[in-house]
Amino acid sequence: MRFPPVILALISLFAFRVLADTVPTDHLEPQLSDLFGNNTEGLASDGHTNNWAVLVCSSRYWFNYRHMANTLAMYRTLKRLGMPDSNIILMLADDVACNARNPYPATVYANAGKALDLYGEGIEVDYKGYEVTVESFLRLLTGRHDPSTPRSKRLLSDASSNVFIYMTGHGGNEFLKFQDNEEVSAYDVADAVEQMWEKKRYNKLLYVIDTCQANTMYSKFYSPEIIATGSSALGESSYSHHNDHDIGVAVIDGFTHFILQFFESLGKTSRTTLRQLFDTYDPARIFSHPGISTELSTSPPEDILITDFFGAVARVEVLPSSAELDLESQAALRSREGSGWDVAPLGIGEGQGRKHGREGQRRSGSVLPRRKEKDGQSAWNGPLTGRVNGWW
Repeated sequence: MRFPPVILALISLFAFRVLADTVPTDHLEPQLSDLFGNNTEGLASDGHTNNWAVLVCSSRYWFNYRHMANTLAMYRTLKRLGMPDSNIILMLADDVACNARNPYPATVYANAGKALDLYGEGIEVDYKGYEVTVESFLRLLTGRHDPSTPRSKRLLSDASSNVFIYMTGHGGNEFLKFQDNEEVSAYDVADAVEQMWEKKRYNKLLYVIDTCQANTMYSKFYSPEIIATGSSALGESSYSHHNDHDIGVAVIDGFTHFILQFFESLGKTSRTTLRQLFDTYDPARIFSHPGISTELSTSPPEDILITDFFGAVARVEVLPSSAELDLESQAALRSREGSGWDVAPLGIGEGQGRKHGREGQRRSGSVLPRRKEKDGQSAWNGPLTGRVNGWW
């Protein structure tokens, strides 16, 4: 006897409801709480569903090495905290790594100790060289692209997106220079952000800028749900942190240096807030007076997690460790062993799962070393806090 599709669908729905009511799920709550703190829905603290980042280095030429290092160090931190390349738009002149004056070809360092090559981790530059213009930046924010613009050059955010914008370069009172050729004003950026809000292109926006008189660049914002911070007040310069005498130039700015130093102790599930970051600002060490603007945000910085902007948002299904695996799950487990996935949620210990993953990669010839040597220097994906001399 064959039932109509509608009848079969109703029977399946009824069976699912009965099963859902009879299978206990209390054991899942502690595991989810451990993973996400008080957030047991797998969402970020404010309920947004995705994060995006726009990283802009508006300088070019060798003597602006530190601005490229600022941007690449921020890029590396975003990726370490879980944000995928597909959600990061990187605008970079990209003219220092292979510059003839670089004594360490194809590298960019943010510390004179050269503990970490910021250029050696498979970076993806979306706007390169002379593509980094005021027009391309404003079009990126507002989504007003030529139809031929590829997906990788678009900010595909929506009303549920938290957007992080980082800018560094040379600036002044209410302007930022782009490659010594043109300028973007505080009014331009404010109007572009307003278009983003009207077009439902963000849920919350975090704006960080490191340049001379940086705080004037967010002084014209008038759209809702914005938190902004800058490196220096009106009339102040923004200073580099230190020079590398081998490279011959400054390798990072002070404001960005101390932000990234703070981030090095954070993990993907950190509950650290923006207020805790802002409280670390020390004008005596930065040599300028950083600014903070929170009046446009309905949430105070003490209620906003850093990972609400610096990281990825993901839904996670946790399986009970005592559950017996059916044939399909066992096949998936074997597949994960060969691909290097962490199979701890499927009932295998974390260490054993990682061991199986590495062995599977070796068998398939696709193993990627956790550490790689380059010209006597080591490159690490994880945080360097606690390693010899760190990297800051």
